[in-house]
Amino acid sequence: MHRVQLHYTLSKDAGNALIRNPLPELLQAVAEHGSISGAARALDLSYRHVWGALKRWEDQLGGELIIWGKGQSAQLSEFGAKLLWAERQAQARLAPQIAALHADLERAFAVAFDPNAHVLTLYASHDDALVALRTHAAQADTGALHLDIRFTGSVDAIRALNEGRCTLAGFHTVEQAGADSLTAHTYQPLLQPGLHKIIGFAQRTQGLIVAPGNPLGLHSLQDVARTGARFLNRPLGTGTRVLLDDLLAQAGLDAQGIVGYALNEPSHTAIAQAVAAGAADVGMGIELAARARGLDFVPLVHERYHLACLKASLDQPATLALRTLLQTPEWLAHMATLPGYTPLRCGEVLAMSMVLPWWQFTRAKRSPSKRA
Repeated sequence: MHRVQLHYTLSKDAGNALIRNPLPELLQAVAEHGSISGAARALDLSYRHVWGALKRWEDQLGGELIIWGKGQSAQLSEFGAKLLWAERQAQARLAPQIAALHADLERAFAVAFDPNAHVLTLYASHDDALVALRTHAAQADTGALHLDIRFTGSVDAIRALNEGRCTLAGFHTVEQAGADSLTAHTYQPLLQPGLHKIIGFAQRTQGLIVAPGNPLGLHSLQDVARTGARFLNRPLGTGTRVLLDDLLAQAGLDAQGIVGYALNEPSHTAIAQAVAAGAADVGMGIELAARARGLDFVPLVHERYHLACLKASLDQPATLALRTLLQTPEWLAHMATLPGYTPLRCGEVLAMSMVLPWWQFTRAKRSPSKRA
């Protein structure tokens, strides 16, 4: 079986074909002009080039493409004619999809050739405000900033930053996390003063996502454990999993006492969908995910969502463009409309000791100067 391999070419003038293939172009030219020399002139190629290309295609495909009769013009063989027919059929049937793909590629590469456009790669803990920010940034009146966001766990996001796979990492922590908390033990080894910088983004509310009307009367994690409610967790490495384990420890609850603690879903959205479908009674998540699906929400804690970057990239054009965008009145007003979100020092570079309070810095005392 022969396989089709697609490729595309960047050019100032790529012609009007939806997908270009050199073989059908050669076959069409031979069919129209009745000779290899005529086809070569029409394609602005040498006779030797066209002849050699046709022979190479015949060897690769295992069939004769052109036939000559004595005193007659060159004609396509039956195999050659069927190949040309197949290409026309594919072009006709796939024209809408090909046109859409073509337009998407041109839009994407237009950014690459625009000296005023910026692309910023961001690995981040799942967050609906970032989804809204990506859409907001792509609008023409907010500047040419394109956010390449890949959602992963908070821990994995910071690791990606440290390994050079992204420019920014999105993660979240409870406010005033103690030095002995799981939050501190998780993030302290990954973020180092002097190497990383923290950019403010938002305060958001995390809590219990429950069915409409909260039929089981779940108002705390103690209620979840007491009632045996079917719980859905988030995977290891996610900020919400770290938060849950911290809250369980503070409440003196054993994780094994939560029915479904070992079961997890990849995002707040997936948790909400599972509760809405009746596959679970409750799960930890953000308020926006619950409200978007008509579910009830029991707030448990406010947390800060941070954007971390390396100090070296703080003043790079793409990062500066994002910091500027985050402080515009339009974005701040939009974020304020999202359920469970409040802009918090949005776009500002913040002291690590303020937002990650387990880092405590003391200034060295200056020795008194000696007088002569």
